[in-house]
Amino acid sequence: MSTKEEIDLATARLHAVPNSPLVELYAEAPLPTRHGLFRTLVFREKGTDKEHVVALKGDIRGHEGVPVRVHSECLTSEILGSLKCDCRDQLEHALELVGRSERGAVLYLRQEGRGIGLGNKIRAYELQSRGADTYEANRQLGFQDDLRRYDVAADILKHLGPASIDLITNNPLKIEGLENEGITVRRRIASVATFNPHNIGYLRTKRERTGHLIELEKSTA
Repeated sequence: MSTKEEIDLATARLHAVPNSPLVELYAEAPLPTRHGLFRTLVFREKGTDKEHVVALKGDIRGHEGVPVRVHSECLTSEILGSLKCDCRDQLEHALELVGRSERGAVLYLRQEGRGIGLGNKIRAYELQSRGADTYEANRQLGFQDDLRRYDVAADILKHLGPASIDLITNNPLKIEGLENEGITVRRRIASVATFNPHNIGYLRTKRERTGHLIELEKSTA
């Protein structure tokens, strides 16, 4: 079977799956990238204006241990090149890893600023410039530490159909959140990034306050 035939078969199988209660598959197309050829899927979250994106490599349905990254949008680092966090590095690492694999997926979720939105995230940055850490700033604005959801990601993964995933993350709460939504996480793959003088405090806070598995001593995050 040719590569085109394999892609056509995988696409047909994908579109044959009924939409979930939370999301619907709206668009799909091949996308050549510097990390290889992906199929780009757009899932619309029902009842909202959010469109979540999946960079899909191969046909993952029914396979065990599929490498998957569930990544939340971070405009400041991914577009503007902010050094305050490690989000862009983690996204690039995941795309590179999945691009080298036979199959895998990177889910890009529209939940900026750990779920508080871009404007409130910038307001939180202002509070951080005055000495608050990333969690204190959220609380001063009246938000919880982390408002991200994993039900939408789980519904997308159920649509894609892997038997189990190897989750690319340093966040144990993300593993717990997906497992609570019925996703089988076989193991964790460390998410790798560099640290710098602007994000070292942020990374230490994530490790100390919410148990992120970040190895700063090895210059990774």
